[in-house]
Amino acid sequence: MTSQVSSPAEQADGTDGSDAAVVGEQRKPGGTKDVRRLDRVIIRFAGDSGDGMQLTGDRFTSETASFGNDLSTLPNFPAEIRAPAGTLPGVSSFQLHFADHDILTPGDAPNVLVAMNPAALKANIEDVPRGAEIIVNTDEFTKRAMQKVGYAASPLEDGSLDGYQIHPVPLTTLTVEALKDFDLTRKEAERSKNMFALGLLSWMYHRPTEGTEKFLKSKFAKKPDIAAANIAAFRAGWNFGETTEDFAVSYEVAPAAKAFPVGTYRNISGNLALSYGLVSASRQADLPLFLGSYPITPASDILHELSKHKNFGVRTFQAEDEIAGIGAALGAAFGGSLAVTTTSGPGVALKSETIGLAVSLELPLLVIDIQRGGPSTGLPTKTEQADLLQAMFGRNGEAPVPIVAPRTPADCFDAALEAARIALMYRTPVMLLSDGYLANGSEPWRIPELDELPDLTVQFAHGPNHTLEDGSEVFWPYKRDPQTLARPWAVPGTPGLEHRIGGIEKQDGTGNISYDPANHDFMVRTRQAKIDGIDVPDVEVDDPHEARTLVLGWGSTYGPITAAVRRLRAAGEPIAQAHLRHLNPFPKNLGAVLKRYDKVVIPEMNLGQLATLIRARYLVDAHSYNQVNGMPFKAEQLASALKEAIDG
Repeated sequence: MTSQVSSPAEQADGTDGSDAAVVGEQRKPGGTKDVRRLDRVIIRFAGDSGDGMQLTGDRFTSETASFGNDLSTLPNFPAEIRAPAGTLPGVSSFQLHFADHDILTPGDAPNVLVAMNPAALKANIEDVPRGAEIIVNTDEFTKRAMQKVGYAASPLEDGSLDGYQIHPVPLTTLTVEALKDFDLTRKEAERSKNMFALGLLSWMYHRPTEGTEKFLKSKFAKKPDIAAANIAAFRAGWNFGETTEDFAVSYEVAPAAKAFPVGTYRNISGNLALSYGLVSASRQADLPLFLGSYPITPASDILHELSKHKNFGVRTFQAEDEIAGIGAALGAAFGGSLAVTTTSGPGVALKSETIGLAVSLELPLLVIDIQRGGPSTGLPTKTEQADLLQAMFGRNGEAPVPIVAPRTPADCFDAALEAARIALMYRTPVMLLSDGYLANGSEPWRIPELDELPDLTVQFAHGPNHTLEDGSEVFWPYKRDPQTLARPWAVPGTPGLEHRIGGIEKQDGTGNISYDPANHDFMVRTRQAKIDGIDVPDVEVDDPHEARTLVLGWGSTYGPITAAVRRLRAAGEPIAQAHLRHLNPFPKNLGAVLKRYDKVVIPEMNLGQLATLIRARYLVDAHSYNQVNGMPFKAEQLASALKEAIDG
């Protein structure tokens, strides 16, 4: 969905918190129910992994994006394809934070929890603040279902939820009743209860409905009866909200027109933005795009998406394993394509030897790592940013690789273009470190104009580039550009440009196999110098009050860090912020920036990997603040930690 925004950008407020502020109240014209205007809302849908919570959240998000709110989402689901029904490990949730102003995170705590069963309630209640609204599907609160998750008595009756605004709704019964005229079994009808819940929430928050109905018709185009049933359940949920006495108030969150620069916007996830960035990079470079990949959570969506774009010269290859995927991609790079391989942490380990081969061959290759919780299989559906040291050093020998990291889901588009620029200009593999939070989360993205995209045009070698002492002209595959130290890119089959490839060390210039110690020393140092000399922008520092404490981040911690910094500044605390996109090489001004501050705090979803690099490189006593629980930081949590650093 896209929406037009024509107002200038405005400085966002300093909260990005979990409490939705009431900004107005009015009577709904022609009705009896109050309409309360809020500046932001956080909603969490929770149920079994088979209850369709991700689809429900995604549809609510799409309608919210089309309405023009700023938003941020956090899908959270089990690793099992079908986790045990009604159990705590089987709970799937989708959290959406939307507002009439600029926001950066999916929020710390939901204002509204939709709990489809006792397990969903118990798994999420600790995150719900007192006074929040909880909509529970009372049909699922059977004695057996409650005992399965440890409830000795019904939490709806024992007083434990007295501090919340509870809305008991028999969602299953109401859905089955709404679909009684359809030729469906009870079990088939019950599957539409998520659409009933979506209709109810769409009424509560005045979300558009046309897009969801169109989506359902398209999704079930081959099963029109199922499409009609889901639409009927969706409308029944809306009508229930309109007519029931239990929901006396509905809410409005105005579009965030003042938070966005002028442009056309759409909601986008990190993996989708990465896919679009890769296609754009191939078009800007005038090269075919080749993806060699093996399915792995949470990177598989990139393979799925790119496979849809053959009309843009995209070729996708689902290999039999990780090694074959990168091997095919490196072969495509040798053949003159913009070559990409996608994976997650365990796959990077398997690809490491071929990444080293790409370093030795000095060919452009994009290695996209959508990080997840580890080690080994770890937490496949949870987020972490613990592959930085693997990206930096995880190969045998001296095999330096540039590293780029996006900061938000929408920023994945620009990060893909930047990674392609470096790979093509410097003839090197590049690691792009996204993570599960960015990959699955979403936010509004301004669709760029074509003239805003960088020129990535590549000049292939077409003839001899070196003159021997006897005057004959030859092609030297390792004769370097004096500015970038990049070697020429010669497409196989070009007459006169035949040259050797392979993992054995090459002689400088000629590319002949060489075991000469001095030559190896020279080639190792030259490859390192090439990476060290990559032109990257200076790191920008946000420091309006000449603070003494700097918070430094990278990757997906940008949103929580910025939200925490806003909170502290709103409370009168001076604090500076800087965020790194380029992790190898570091920006040239980073050392000078770090030395300006008495304290440097580095929050990371690992045990201090960037902090380790910063301490070693700049001899700065950087303080780590770490979290490895599979979830992104919360803004309030970070704000408290940073306040302690300021006061300490």
